[in-house]
Amino acid sequence: MYFSLFIFHFIILTMLVKTYCAAVNGLNVTTVTVEVSVEMGQCLYLSGLGDEAVRESQSRIRTAYLYSGYKFPNKGITINLAPADLRKEGASFDLPIAIGILAANEDIPKELLDKYLLIGELGLDGTLQPIRGALPIAIKARKEGYKGMILPHANAREAAVVNNLEVYGMEKLTDVVQFLSGQSDAQPLEYDTRKVFYEQQTNSSDLDFADVKGQDSVKRAMEVAAAGGHNLIMIGPPGSGKSMMAKRLPSILPPLSLSESLETTQIHSIAGKLGNVNDKNSALIYQRPFRSPHHTISQVALVGGGSNAMPGEISLAHNGVLFCDELPEFNKNTLEVLRQPLEDRCITISRAKYTIEYPCSFMFVASANPCPCGYYGDPTHHCACTPNQIQRYMNKISGPLLDRIDIQVDIVAVPFSELSKTAKGEPSSEIRKRVIAARQIQTERFKDEKSIHCNAQMTDRMLAKYCAIDEQTTTLLHNAMERLHLSARAYSRILKVARTIADIEGSENIQMPHIAEAIGYRQLDRGDWAERGM
Repeated sequence: MYFSLFIFHFIILTMLVKTYCAAVNGLNVTTVTVEVSVEMGQCLYLSGLGDEAVRESQSRIRTAYLYSGYKFPNKGITINLAPADLRKEGASFDLPIAIGILAANEDIPKELLDKYLLIGELGLDGTLQPIRGALPIAIKARKEGYKGMILPHANAREAAVVNNLEVYGMEKLTDVVQFLSGQSDAQPLEYDTRKVFYEQQTNSSDLDFADVKGQDSVKRAMEVAAAGGHNLIMIGPPGSGKSMMAKRLPSILPPLSLSESLETTQIHSIAGKLGNVNDKNSALIYQRPFRSPHHTISQVALVGGGSNAMPGEISLAHNGVLFCDELPEFNKNTLEVLRQPLEDRCITISRAKYTIEYPCSFMFVASANPCPCGYYGDPTHHCACTPNQIQRYMNKISGPLLDRIDIQVDIVAVPFSELSKTAKGEPSSEIRKRVIAARQIQTERFKDEKSIHCNAQMTDRMLAKYCAIDEQTTTLLHNAMERLHLSARAYSRILKVARTIADIEGSENIQMPHIAEAIGYRQLDRGDWAERGM
């Protein structure tokens, strides 16, 4: 009898409630069930492999309750974040834990808790602070069949990009409690993703190629690079326009597709770099990223990683451009980590406790001086560098890295006769039209190929199908390979660049002039660089 009475009292004094949130690890999102049990006792136990920010949530929740007019239960509370073997990071679990405790203490009804995914960080005054990864979490919520999502107001537009999901942006903990209690008439945020996205598909760059005097051959190389998504390096003296032209490259790139924009926005969302989240135009990234890291950047900042495995610059440049100005000034070991991402277009970050993969399909654009002083070979300046200094300077860029750069061009200083001209050069808008036309040809060509959108992304298996050349052109390429001592990788990249040149010209087949121009972009071979220091 006493045992039965004990069981009865235990059931009365124990309440188990479940709320739902999500854990973000790279681009992978896992639904997390927050199990809250209120029972006899005084202690609070939190399990589920949470990091320090998760474990500190109880302090934030206690104070947020106080300022929001709620009483923290003076009972034993056990909280489990399931699956328990998945590591959880960040303060975004505050809201589901706080709501779970209130529901387990019967302060709010629990009927709606299984319909909504909750996520948000609590301030000490009960306000909801913005979190990272709202977009990929919203995509996961729709996939898992949740009716809606409740999150901080600052992240509402970002999550509302996902269709067929009710998104409620809340300012305070009390707003969430009133909504779940049926005391609020809050309405889900309406966001016409396609309408807003395509309204912003205009090239609004203030930088234009019309401002560049001379350098027609380099402009042509940049047009080819943009049309095919090829990597490019420019070698020339200071003041010749390398950085100026690189910064104008986005003005001739084709617009992002909606799928590319969603993919790019997810990466920036995880990194917390979406800018002004209250601006409706910042809910999506609608222009191709242009990242220009300083040469002092570390390996982790470049490729990603760290204690929380954030995306690096190469992933933030996904579907856009990574520009490395003064390439030899970068740490050599830092540059070497680019070799695998340039080839595979993804980066795998492996640590003892986790393995995360980020996409990084970007155009690699670099500039460099020909020597430490910058004036080697410049007819207007005297180079004071010794051969050994030039050799060491050039050796900072390894042969394997240079071999992965499709287009390599020498730049000379612009003569006064060109600088003094008042006439404008060809505007970016005209170049962009040709680039878009060439990309449309490639889109049609690769419509049946998975994850291939431009010529630079072609695999070696596709070369025979899409880059066939006649016997005479083959002979020209063979002779160039032997004379320039080019590698097998250079061979495939010449074919890809030639395919792009043919697309710009509207030619169905690769012809000899296309191959000849592509070979010209490989004249700056690693052996040639070594000879400069002799």
